[in-house]
Amino acid sequence: MSSDPSVGAPSTAVLPRFSVRDTRRATLLAFLAWTFAVYDYILFGTLLPEMSLTFGWDASTASLVSTLVSIGTAVVVLVIGPVVDLIGRRRGMILTVAGTAVSSAASAVAPGIASLVGIRALSGLGLSEQAVNATYLNEIYAVTEDKKISRHRGLIYSLVQGGWPLGVLIASAFVAVFLPLVGWRGCFLLAFFPAVIIAVLCRTLKESPQFELEKKLRIMRKQGQTAEADAEAARYGLVKQESVGLKAIFHGPALRNTLVLGLAWLVNWFGIQVFSVLGTTVLTEGKGVSFTGSLLMLIVINAVGYLGYVFHGWAGDRFGRRNVIAIGWVLSGVFFMLTLTIAQGTAAVVLLYSLGMFFLIGPYAALLFYMGECYETQCRATGTAFLSALSQPGAIVAGVIVTSMLASGQSWTHAALVVGALGTLVSGILMFGARTAERLKG
Repeated sequence: MSSDPSVGAPSTAVLPRFSVRDTRRATLLAFLAWTFAVYDYILFGTLLPEMSLTFGWDASTASLVSTLVSIGTAVVVLVIGPVVDLIGRRRGMILTVAGTAVSSAASAVAPGIASLVGIRALSGLGLSEQAVNATYLNEIYAVTEDKKISRHRGLIYSLVQGGWPLGVLIASAFVAVFLPLVGWRGCFLLAFFPAVIIAVLCRTLKESPQFELEKKLRIMRKQGQTAEADAEAARYGLVKQESVGLKAIFHGPALRNTLVLGLAWLVNWFGIQVFSVLGTTVLTEGKGVSFTGSLLMLIVINAVGYLGYVFHGWAGDRFGRRNVIAIGWVLSGVFFMLTLTIAQGTAAVVLLYSLGMFFLIGPYAALLFYMGECYETQCRATGTAFLSALSQPGAIVAGVIVTSMLASGQSWTHAALVVGALGTLVSGILMFGARTAERLKG
């Protein structure tokens, strides 16, 4: 289908409405699922200095392990989108959160590099949670009876997507408190329990009406009722779409944004990998901060980062998501450059690093919702998951460049400046090439 009944296409039938209670429960569980998925995902980067001591890795080996984990994660993330378009948003949330629990528990018993890389690839299931959230919430917000959420959907989604800095904050706080007590393996094990609880609670969610309709039409066509399915689709203002899945996101109006957003997302993850995933390493190796001091700094930095999500969610509703994302990433690159070059002393480092994080991760509140607006129901999860999967090639390329720079004797400061700060700035410039949401609707 080439149009989505949730956006007001001409029709004689309307989709069932999503109640206020169901909308708010789904929003809360999506927030919790993403927060603890991030906690597990970031825990690996946060604990990397301690794991390196256990296994005897030098800086370049640790960077290599991180790169190999990113490769495995990329494969898992890429597979999830088509799966969720097949099994549904509700089941997709259960799958991704359950994957987070398995990843956390298995990491606690990993004996070495090979097993650790394989196990941490499962964190791609948790990382996929953001694509599932973007798809599910985009659809239910379009048919919700909750007028407050309907009017401020970008702002509300920013609160959900803000689970990233909160997940990083929780990971940093837990490591600071529990690492001396239970070691890095125990810290991973602690992440297992909340993920399991959330996975069970996700079973109470209702499927989105858009997916239920798409599933019904798919079954009718599979049973040979093509004419009946076309008639039913027409009742909801849908017209026949020749392409589905991955093919659909590289076809027609979706093509430009798939290419532009994909490239921008890939390059932006140079900054995410360096300053968020490997934040403790940047602070300890690049700015000479102690490991404990880096944890405390990251708690403050990511608290400010959460405010960035709220700000960019609000600003995206008001000024347009594309421009807010682009300007934010350009500013982030500038602030990280200043952090690495002129910042001296704790106060200056925390201030400039916090501003960099504010404008680096905050725009994702607008980006994930904007991505959902770029695609139709039939390929929405595929499109958002495909773009999300490009984060891992970005992390891989960043890791390869950083590893080679470190191996050649260059400093972490120089590597972070060239890869992380410059990459973030370039990603913002690339975003100006995307189509605005208003032009997408037109």
